[in-house]
Amino acid sequence: MDNAKIGILMLDTQFHRPVGDVGNKDTFAYPVEYKKVNGASISRVVREGDAALIKPFVQAAKELEDRGIKAITTSCGFLALYQKEIQQQLGVPFFSSSLLQIPLAGIIAGEPIGVVTASKSSLTESHLKGVDAHQHHVIIKGMDEMPAFSGAIIKEELELDETAIAEEMKQVTAELVTEHPELKAIVLECTNMPPYKEAIRNITNLPIFDITTLINYIQLTI
Repeated sequence: MDNAKIGILMLDTQFHRPVGDVGNKDTFAYPVEYKKVNGASISRVVREGDAALIKPFVQAAKELEDRGIKAITTSCGFLALYQKEIQQQLGVPFFSSSLLQIPLAGIIAGEPIGVVTASKSSLTESHLKGVDAHQHHVIIKGMDEMPAFSGAIIKEELELDETAIAEEMKQVTAELVTEHPELKAIVLECTNMPPYKEAIRNITNLPIFDITTLINYIQLTI
């Protein structure tokens, strides 16, 4: 375990995870421990919001906890839906999603806050309520119609093309900040988006919050 303090519950996926992605250990300057939740497919987590997955996520989290892990996160921001249900069954801090940073972004940067998500059609008010972010002014923009991103990460039909996805991230971010120049910050819902943060920086200088900013903060507190 290499004295890891952070445990990461991984969805049951196959696509490549470049440096910057939560699923690549080289993303972090410290050791992390991974645990795959078998059967937790993108479809069940993102499209269906399958509550039957709470039990296996809790079981996997408890296994990490028993191995000495001090805080646990996940590889999908849509698990915000079950933040409270999972947390209350654990003895260590659980932070399901980068969306937990929406209240913080609102306090330190102001509102409205742009949320870039893997799937706008699947991100609901219930997800925001799950992390107590529903009372904040958020503007959601999705990658739903971006073929390289959706084909590799949501549908798992294409090989992940980092260059193409970077261009799609730039396109969606440009549309978001052009349509809403009043934005004060951006939160990247998807844990597969941080590898493209530098590409996004070519579009905007707004503060950007993602799962890695949250994990790095938690690492310092435990």
